[in-house]
Amino acid sequence: MPERWLILADDLTGAADTAIAFARAGWAASVAWGAAAPEDAVLSFDADSRRLTGAEAAARHAALLRAHGGGRSALFKKIDSTLRGHPAAELAGVLHALRGQGHRALAVVAAAFPALGRTTVAGCIHLNGQPLEVSPLWAREHSYPTADLCAVLAGEGLRTRHAPLGLVRDGAGALARLLHDALADGTDAVVCDAVLEEDLARIVRAGRPLARALLWVGSAGLARALAGAVSDGAMAPSRAAGGILTVVGSLAEASRAGVALLADDPGLLTLTIAPATLRGGPRGPDWRAQAAAAVAALAAGRDVLVAIQADPGTTPAAGALLADRLGLLLAPASSLAGALVVTGGETARAVCDAFGIAGIRMLAEIEPGVPLGLAHATRALPIITKAGGFGDAGTLSRCLAHLRRLPISESPA
Repeated sequence: MPERWLILADDLTGAADTAIAFARAGWAASVAWGAAAPEDAVLSFDADSRRLTGAEAAARHAALLRAHGGGRSALFKKIDSTLRGHPAAELAGVLHALRGQGHRALAVVAAAFPALGRTTVAGCIHLNGQPLEVSPLWAREHSYPTADLCAVLAGEGLRTRHAPLGLVRDGAGALARLLHDALADGTDAVVCDAVLEEDLARIVRAGRPLARALLWVGSAGLARALAGAVSDGAMAPSRAAGGILTVVGSLAEASRAGVALLADDPGLLTLTIAPATLRGGPRGPDWRAQAAAAVAALAAGRDVLVAIQADPGTTPAAGALLADRLGLLLAPASSLAGALVVTGGETARAVCDAFGIAGIRMLAEIEPGVPLGLAHATRALPIITKAGGFGDAGTLSRCLAHLRRLPISESPA
């Protein structure tokens, strides 16, 4: 496969869980945002576009491709495995930009992430064996009236073909011929069914002869198949002195269950921040008290859990504002935390911005879709990021336990 990759994602946790698929297979991989971009073989860029309109998200992705695509021969458009955000508009924007540069381009769309129960059957996304549309994730937030990928892409004006599961499993030749024909007749995208990780591997093998003309579209499941074999030699960083800060901004059920379990840890200070406190801003007494409590605990070496109080009435747009405010509240703790665990893409980006983190070098995967990296800041800082809906009730506890086992550096990292 090509040796230099550009990954475009709509949020930070998505950029990270895709990049780690390459890092765990031995590739040098970093997550970046802003103007600076590392020269690693795999650059995963956070477009921070989920909160934008579809047109704005498409334009931002096209601009990032023009800015960072030079010299990178392989392109991966990371989409949310439950179709949040604007994946169809973003894909259309990237395809238009590629063709504007004179490239032939066919999107191979394989959204499945079998390790986390996300599959694609008859072109439709399923979660744990059930249609995505009947899940709590879909009820809380969705961008389209259906989880039928062919219909979603067609709604954006994209000419789409479907590769059913039987064809995917009928040897690489059948799917390879479909991809070849689709590229020849100007089809924009081929939606591929996948239920098992081996199905994703079959899709990758079928696409190899056309690799230079393909735009890969999917989640971390497809990234794993593209990256290749898993490396045994993951780096183990040290952490700085100071408590470990865990920040949860996501309202997803897995994250909320994780908060409830983690709050029972006797070595942890738990701070639950009311949305009203964040909306009120830094002048409010509750804001100052919560920020001071976090700073004091971390400075004393105590681990801290900070979670936004669940509010079922919070809209995605309001959630983005709360994430930004939470980052601002925690900014005084930026020099005191010895390591970070952050859940929720917008929360992760807000905390990183508040802490002066300009990028993350991917190191290891704690569990599927939950990467550990080393943040690029004034000091090296271990950071675990997790999409809100990934994992189970014990994932946050396992993340904290992993960081607690890291050796503490005697000097700044």
